[in-house]
Amino acid sequence: MVPDPITIVLVEDDPNIADLVDQYLRNDGYRVYQASSGESGLEAVRARNPKVVILDVGLAGHLDGLDVCRELRSHSDVPIIMLTARDGEIDRVLGLEMGADDYVTKPFSPRELVARVKAILRRADGPAREQPAVITVGEIEVDLGRREAQASGTVVALAAREFDLLAYLAENRGLALSRRQLLDGVWGVDWVGDERTVDVHVRQLRKKLGDGFPLTTVWGLGYRLD
Repeated sequence: MVPDPITIVLVEDDPNIADLVDQYLRNDGYRVYQASSGESGLEAVRARNPKVVILDVGLAGHLDGLDVCRELRSHSDVPIIMLTARDGEIDRVLGLEMGADDYVTKPFSPRELVARVKAILRRADGPAREQPAVITVGEIEVDLGRREAQASGTVVALAAREFDLLAYLAENRGLALSRRQLLDGVWGVDWVGDERTVDVHVRQLRKKLGDGFPLTTVWGLGYRLD
C-alpha cells in the first residue's frame, strides 16, 4: 500500500513565491495546502494537521507571521519554518524565541527549503528508542518517550526544537558541548545557519525551566548540563 503523502501548510501572501514553493514541494511528493493570511493559515493548520508549517514573517493583515507562530505554539508543537524578507538578527531571534524551529531568508533557493523540510522531518520521525528513558538532572525530568519535560514536578511547555536541545543535553550530561556539536546533534549536520541559534534556544530553556536547570556556559566553547 502506498503511504499517504506528508502534509505541509504553506502560509505565504506572495502568490509567486507560494506557487513556486508549492511546486517544488509537490514535485518531491508532499501534499501542500496554501494559505495567504494569518487567519486562514491558523484555520488550515487546525483542519489539515500538517507535519510541517512554512510561515512567512511579513504577512499582511491583522496577524503577521510572528503572531501566527505565537498562537500555534500555545497549543501545538508542529515544526515551523519561518520565511523572512529581512536578514536582520532581530527577525530571526524573535521567531526562534516564539518557538520556530528554523528560518530561511528571502530570496532563498526552493531546493534549500525542501532540504530543510526533509531535515526537520528526519529529526521529528527519528528512530524510536526501544525503552524510552526518563532522565533526571537536578530538578528537571526529561521524558524521552513522552517528549515531556518537568521542572520541580510541573510540566513545562516546550517547542519541538527546545525539547530536542534539552534531550540532547540531558543525554550528554556532564560533557562540555560546543555550539557546533549542538547544531549537528539537534539541528542536523545539513543545517545551515548561525551558531547563535543555539544561544537563543538556550535562553528560552533557562527562562522556561527556571533556576533548577543546571546548565553551565562554557566560555569560548558552548554549554554543559551538570
